[in-house]
Amino acid sequence: MSYDLIKPNDPRYFTQTCDKPYDRHRYRIVFTNGQTEIYDDWQVAHARWFQSPGQFLSHMEVVDVKPKKKSKGGFA
Repeated sequence: MSYDLIKPNDPRYFTQTCDKPYDRHRYRIVFTNGQTEIYDDWQVAHARWFQSPGQFLSHMEVVDVKPKKKSKGGFA
């Protein structure tokens, strides 16, 4: 079985734009059957995307991580 690589002009192709650590997002891979997987790490999501057969991939979503609320004191 042979798979073609995604070409840079394909709308499914994406690249990393910054090398700095960035942890304010999660990455949701959406498959053509509606199933999703969420990753906290861009490199892991990136690897999963490119290790998956293209016919099963729909798109990837970047999901903002809501900041943790700071406690105003008291008991948890």
